[in-house]
Amino acid sequence: MRFEKFIPAKPLQPYIEYYVVSESEAGSEYKVLPSPGLVIGFQYKGELAIVKDGGESKLAQAGITGIVDSYRIFRHAAGIGTILVYFTETGFTHFVSGPAHELFNLSISLDDVFEKAKVREVEEKLAAATTDRQRITIVEGFLLSQHKHILADNLIVEAVKLIHQSKGTIRMKELSEKLFISQSPFEKRFRRVVGTTPKKFASVIRFNSVLADIGTAKSLTEICYENNFFDQAHFTKEFRQYTGETPENFKRHL
Repeated sequence: MRFEKFIPAKPLQPYIEYYVVSESEAGSEYKVLPSPGLVIGFQYKGELAIVKDGGESKLAQAGITGIVDSYRIFRHAAGIGTILVYFTETGFTHFVSGPAHELFNLSISLDDVFEKAKVREVEEKLAAATTDRQRITIVEGFLLSQHKHILADNLIVEAVKLIHQSKGTIRMKELSEKLFISQSPFEKRFRRVVGTTPKKFASVIRFNSVLADIGTAKSLTEICYENNFFDQAHFTKEFRQYTGETPENFKRHL
């Protein structure tokens, strides 16, 4: 399997974290854990499906996945080639008119969000491309054509920064007080820009902090209390929601 990261062109760096080009000659089933940004995927060859309740649903050749609050299982056919676009936490809102939270916990076709003809054009160009650089250039051309020249919501940008600084442990009351805004209007603005509530987003950030810790020499008890869980039972319940496994089992298989 080939898995390579690419840095976006300078005009897109405020909105895109990175791209991934992935290819595999063998079919495979794999688990994807929650991350704090939306993701667009283009299958330029092969097929991809999401596995749920014992069955599978084939995904569109070009699709988008919103922020999710649990793990997902995907299955790809042999000979797959994919480009993934990982947005920054506030980046996606600069390319669409609708609120990002409408995509929460969804994986849908990209032409449900963008003009169908433009999506098909990208798919055709990607199918004909022969190098990663050509494919990245095609995707970036599409993104630049969809970019909306709107100002960033600096209050939400600051909120995301504070949540990251606390590793997801900041209380929502404290967060809104630091930003000098009441909780209800703050939550509406946050959901629209980021794609989920500030509380759920903080939970995803805390989970990713736990993931970073779990590969270290720290004990699970240390990780539990350093990440402000009430007790071990609460830690295990939330970890299982995000991964489908207990912390002990997950750590054992690292």
